[in-house]
Amino acid sequence: MEPTIRSRTIADLADGLTVAGYAATHVGLVRRVNEDAVLDRGEIGLWAVADGVGGGHAGDRASALIVSSLKKLPAPPCRVGFVENVRASLDEVNRRLRAEAVASGDDRVIASTVVCLLHFERWYCCLWAGDSRLYRLQAGKFEQLTRDHSEVQSLLDYGLISVEEARYHPRANIVTRAIGAEDILQLQAVEGEIEPGDAFVLCTDGLTKVVEDWEIGIALSVLSVPDAVHSLIGMTLQRGAPDNVSVAVIKVAQGSHG
Repeated sequence: MEPTIRSRTIADLADGLTVAGYAATHVGLVRRVNEDAVLDRGEIGLWAVADGVGGGHAGDRASALIVSSLKKLPAPPCRVGFVENVRASLDEVNRRLRAEAVASGDDRVIASTVVCLLHFERWYCCLWAGDSRLYRLQAGKFEQLTRDHSEVQSLLDYGLISVEEARYHPRANIVTRAIGAEDILQLQAVEGEIEPGDAFVLCTDGLTKVVEDWEIGIALSVLSVPDAVHSLIGMTLQRGAPDNVSVAVIKVAQGSHG
C-alpha cells in the first residue's frame, strides 16, 4: 500500500533562503486503522505529526482533529503571535477531546501525541506533547531536539533501564503527556535560529521503534526532501512496520531548491 502523501511545499524565507517540506503517513503492515495524521503548511511555516493514543478509543479522531484545527490557522503576524495561535489551537482541541471523552460516559481517554515545527523568517520553534519527535541536522550534527514524554523516558532518566531495553520495554507505548489526556494541556517548547543547510525530521514512534537515529540522520543528509521521507517509511515497512508511521522532512537552502 502506498503512503498517503499530504503535500510538498517550497516557500521563501528571509535573506534569500528557501524551505522545502514533504510529509507522508502510512498505516503500516499490522494495524488496520491509521491513527497518525500529518500536516504540511509550508506556505505559512507550519508542520506537524500526530499519533492517536488508545487504539480503539478513537485515536484517529484525536490526531485528525489536531491537524484539522491547525489547518485553519491564518498566516502568522509575528513569531510570538504564531506560537500563541498554535498553542490556542491545541488548547481548544484538548478541551474538545476532554468533553467528548466525558460525553462518552465510559471513562475513556481520547488523545493524541503531537509535535509541531514552526518557522518565521530565520527563527524556528518546536511545540510537543508525547513521544512524537523532532530531529535536526545542522552543520553536520544530527540531534534529537525533543525529549519523549513517556514512562520509558522517565526510566531512562533515572538510569533504571538501558537505551536498548527501552526499545523493547513492555510499557514503551505509555506516554505521560498528550492532547486530550488531561484537563490542562502541557506543551513543551524549544526554539532557535535557522541556518542555511538546516534540515528537520518530524516523526511518530512508528519510525523510531524500528529505525535507528543514525539511519534517520544519514537519510536526511544524503537524500532529497521527498526521497528522505520515502526512504524512511520504506525502511519501516521492510522491518515489519508494526505501527502506523508518519514522517515530515523540511530542508532550508540558500537560493532555490529547484
